[in-house]
Amino acid sequence: MICTPLVGRRKEEVLRELAVILPKQPDVLEWRIDYFRNIGNLAEVLEVARHIKEAAGQIPILFSCRSASEGGENTPLDAAGVVRLLSALCESRLVDLVDYELANPPEMRECVRKASRANGVALILSYHNFRTTPDAAALAATFADAERCGADIAKVAVMPGSPEDVLTLLGATWRASEALGIPVIGMAMGSLGAVSRMTSGIFGSALTFAVGESSSAPGQIPIEELQIVLETVRASGSGR
Repeated sequence: MICTPLVGRRKEEVLRELAVILPKQPDVLEWRIDYFRNIGNLAEVLEVARHIKEAAGQIPILFSCRSASEGGENTPLDAAGVVRLLSALCESRLVDLVDYELANPPEMRECVRKASRANGVALILSYHNFRTTPDAAALAATFADAERCGADIAKVAVMPGSPEDVLTLLGATWRASEALGIPVIGMAMGSLGAVSRMTSGIFGSALTFAVGESSSAPGQIPIEELQIVLETVRASGSGR
């Protein structure tokens, strides 16, 4: 499945992005709320979320507030504020999935877990490393930690320094997809990692990210190009 991000900084920008992206038929939409300048205005956030939900129809909505330490934008929210925001979005039932970083304190993860579970929202516990690619054992442990901590989906994104690092990520993704009882998402970022965005499905990743209008991470490919690649892979019989 292909997920495209919404990264507008104002309501009007988000809705304009949405109008551009929806005709391209993504499988999932991600609203990266850390880009949104009025992130502290819950009423406006919920209003925009309602617009996204109504326009998207049956397309699932993923809500993410990426921290600056894992590649996101700086926001005025503290850690507790992020938990309150994610919990409010879960309670609104205007989103289908929320992404929360695995590195957060256990008590905060549990708060988000309770809110998502109570409202039928799937929880992605994620790990992003923009500096390097940990070794295979560390990646396996990260995927497993996400499941142990209650994730419905485990996500790992790393920055490769060599083609070997990309293979390490893909191999770890494959092994996690076979070993765990939940879906996994694995990707390598940057120009070296772009190939993983095209082939990760073969290695067990449930989702890949593509540019709808604006990128939210290095190495993302325009959705139109990625759709062609994935269709070619499926037609060849290589897809899972």
